[in-house]
Amino acid sequence: MRILVIGSAGQLAKEIIALGPAFGHEIIAPGEKELDLTARDSLAAILEQKAPEAVINCAAYNQVDKAEENPELAMEINGYAVGRLAALCRAMGIFLVHYGSDYVFDGQKEDFYQEDDALNPINVYGKSKALGEELLAKELGPERSLLFRLSWVFGRGPQNFLYKLSGWAQKQAKLKVVYDQISVPTYTVHVASWTYKALAAGLTGLYHMVPSGYASRYEVARYYFSCLGLSPLVLPVPSDYFPTAARRPLFTAMSNEKLVQKLGALPEWQIGVREYSEHISG
Repeated sequence: MRILVIGSAGQLAKEIIALGPAFGHEIIAPGEKELDLTARDSLAAILEQKAPEAVINCAAYNQVDKAEENPELAMEINGYAVGRLAALCRAMGIFLVHYGSDYVFDGQKEDFYQEDDALNPINVYGKSKALGEELLAKELGPERSLLFRLSWVFGRGPQNFLYKLSGWAQKQAKLKVVYDQISVPTYTVHVASWTYKALAAGLTGLYHMVPSGYASRYEVARYYFSCLGLSPLVLPVPSDYFPTAARRPLFTAMSNEKLVQKLGALPEWQIGVREYSEHISG
C-alpha cells in the first residue's frame, strides 16, 4: 500500500513510519509544516498530490490538563479536523486509520470496557476524542475505516508516563505514584505492528488495541523500575494527592478480545514495558 502518515513527529507516528517498509508499504510522511491536519485546503491538496491508498492519522492533541484551558483547540484537532479528514477520504476513496482513547469512558463500569459500551467522557480531552469518533463514523463509516482505541501509550519521545518516571527517578530517591488510576499500558512499537497486521487482514471498524492485562500507574512504575534495575522508593497515593485541571477516569481497562479473535493472542502489557526499558538502556 501507499500510505500517508499524518502527525509524523509524534511518538506513535515514528514507529508507524519505521515499520511500514518491513510490511511492504510505501510510507509518505510530510513534516508538520507541510501537512497540518487542521488546514483543510492544504490537506486536500496533499491527498490529491500524493494519492495514497490509505491514511494513518497519528495527529492528536494529547495534553489532557491543557485541554481544559484550550477546549477549542482540543475539539478542533481531535474532533472537527478528524471529521474533515474523513470526508476528504470518502470523496477520494481513501481508507482511513484513526486512533481513539480509553478516556472516552467514565471509568465507572468496574469491568473491562467493550467496543460497544456507551461513551461518557469526563474531561475535555475525552470529549474531543469522542467527537472525533462520532464524526469519523458519520463521514466515512466503519466499512472504509479502522478506529483503534488505545490507552496509556508510551514510546520514543517525552510525552509519556515512563519517560517522565525516568526523569523523576534521576532527581529523587522517593516517588509518589497514584494507585487508583488503572488501565493498560500500550507500547507504540506494538501498536504499529498490530496496525499493519490489521490492514493485511482486511479489518474494518472499531477495535480496542491494547495488550492483555491491566495495571495501576503505581504497579507500572514499580515494574518499570525493576526492568531498569533501579530501586527508588515508590509510594502509592490516591489521585487527589495531585490536584489536576482535568478529572481522570479511574478504571478504563479495555478488553482486546475482539482484536484477539482477528489477529491471535496479544502479549501482556509487561512485555511492552520490558522492551521499552531495554531500548532506552541501549
